[in-house]
Amino acid sequence: MEQNAESRRMLADSEVQPPREEKPLRVEPPVKKQKKKWFSRGLIYTGLIILTIICFIPFLMMLVNATRTNGEIMSGFSLIPGSALVENYAILSDYINIWTGFKNSLIVAVLVTLLSGYFSAMTAFGFAFYNFKGKNVMFIFMLVMMMVPGQLGLIGFYEISKTLGILDSFIPLIIPSIASPFVVFFIRQYTQATLHVSMIEAARIDGASELRIFHTIALPMMMPAVATMSIFTFIGSWNNYLMPLVLLFSPEKYTLPVLMGFLKGSQVAENLGALYLGIAISVVPIMIAFLFLSKYIVSSISAGAVKE
Repeated sequence: MEQNAESRRMLADSEVQPPREEKPLRVEPPVKKQKKKWFSRGLIYTGLIILTIICFIPFLMMLVNATRTNGEIMSGFSLIPGSALVENYAILSDYINIWTGFKNSLIVAVLVTLLSGYFSAMTAFGFAFYNFKGKNVMFIFMLVMMMVPGQLGLIGFYEISKTLGILDSFIPLIIPSIASPFVVFFIRQYTQATLHVSMIEAARIDGASELRIFHTIALPMMMPAVATMSIFTFIGSWNNYLMPLVLLFSPEKYTLPVLMGFLKGSQVAENLGALYLGIAISVVPIMIAFLFLSKYIVSSISAGAVKE
């Protein structure tokens, strides 16, 4: 019986098969789904290309018409540049000094953008990480001021500027940009979504001052939001027409939108090529600013969308 048991054991061991290697199953998607996916993707890309062309054509027409004569522009649409660029520039320069207006607009827009971004970021940092008496009331007041059009206080602002003796200067165009409720609100919301209070507390434990914390920790993390708001601030300041028109009196201090407004009733308005050239010169800085800073828009808007 012992031999029978041993023989059965040997038979069982001989029947044991080596382990098989398990390979992951590859499930190929159906051909119809692949075709549907490529078709939908191609449809999306086609729509985006068409939308890009539609948005780009007005700018291209503006640049092309700046090189054409008045008769060529009136004759019809064309994407072929003309040969009247020098002539149009001479007509434009005879009536206004467009580069002086360009310089004035650039000075005002750059200073407004820098001051608005820096002080708004500092104010947003205070609202986000400090607790003080009247904080909620001040924040609600700031939200209410976002809904009030700036034109309503134009007369009062003019009287204040007249009393202070700062009319016909860039000061009333630049200094009020320090108080920008919408920029403060946007940066505060972004900061609360990206900057954790534990980082601020750790810096305080290490002995860093509040200004150092703001400049070395908070401000670099706020830069996507600051850059996003800087685009809109720069564009708004560059295109600002009403305030410079009311507060500036000297032609050598006029900004570019004011100078372009004067062209409507002048002889330059009869030459559409010169008018298009002036518009093209005034639009170029906005396109450059948006080209270099637009990448921050997506990063700032999507901040806080994914929670860890």
